[in-house]
Amino acid sequence: MDNNVLSLVLPVLLVVLANTMYNICTKSTPYNVNPFATLIVTYIVAAIVTTILFFVFTRPENAVFELSKINWTSIVLGIAIVGLETGYILMYRAGWKVGNASVVSNICLACTLLVVGFILYNENISLKQILGIAVCIVGLVLVTK
Repeated sequence: MDNNVLSLVLPVLLVVLANTMYNICTKSTPYNVNPFATLIVTYIVAAIVTTILFFVFTRPENAVFELSKINWTSIVLGIAIVGLETGYILMYRAGWKVGNASVVSNICLACTLLVVGFILYNENISLKQILGIAVCIVGLVLVTK
């Protein structure tokens, strides 16, 4: 397989695998545990894993320099992740099915990001994308009925 194709496909496979594990774990989170208690353990494990990976892929002499490049996005991303995780836990506790919760959330997200891309990044919205949004809305109606 071409290295360029590999660099395009591997991240997608990682996202799909991680998202599959994520949804299985989130759906399987015990109902009687406080969602924030489970997220504390989740983030401690995530912090340990990312710290190990950081030092595996970063030379020790570059560690401080790499950390010095961090800006506000890391803080906001942390807040966004807490919202994302809490939202999924609450969706599953409210009775959403694994397939429906993810499909509905991702369709809504895709439609939202088209608008965000247009407003914040001057990305074009094509007729094909507008038709895609319409199809997504019809799909949402069908999936949630």
